[in-house]
Amino acid sequence: MTPWFLLLALALSQGAGKTQAPAKVEIVSVTGCLRETTPNTWTLTNATDPVPSSANAPTAKEIPATPPVGTGAFRLIGVSEFNLPAHRDHTVVIKGLFIKATPMSRVNMTSVTTVSPSCAPAPK
Repeated sequence: MTPWFLLLALALSQGAGKTQAPAKVEIVSVTGCLRETTPNTWTLTNATDPVPSSANAPTAKEIPATPPVGTGAFRLIGVSEFNLPAHRDHTVVIKGLFIKATPMSRVNMTSVTTVSPSCAPAPK
């Protein structure tokens, strides 16, 4: 064998064992208006941008005194563990795994906390 062939084989063998790490799914917190768009399909509308968080329910200091109004929307998944009808049309803080997607990103819920018993008007 020629030396260049051995170098090529060595280079290829070292690259073959490497695998790409899977994309990290981020845990986030978003605040917005909880809407049931169709039966058992829940969406957070007028939502804030997602911010990194923990999966736990928010602490008292994480709950905004004045409900913020954003322009985002997120489809909520993993909802069967939560009593979302009790929070329908409320401003809530949702925590969960953020899944960026088109046309609408999703949040796989880990907690829901009411901020206000009503939703603020949409921004103009």
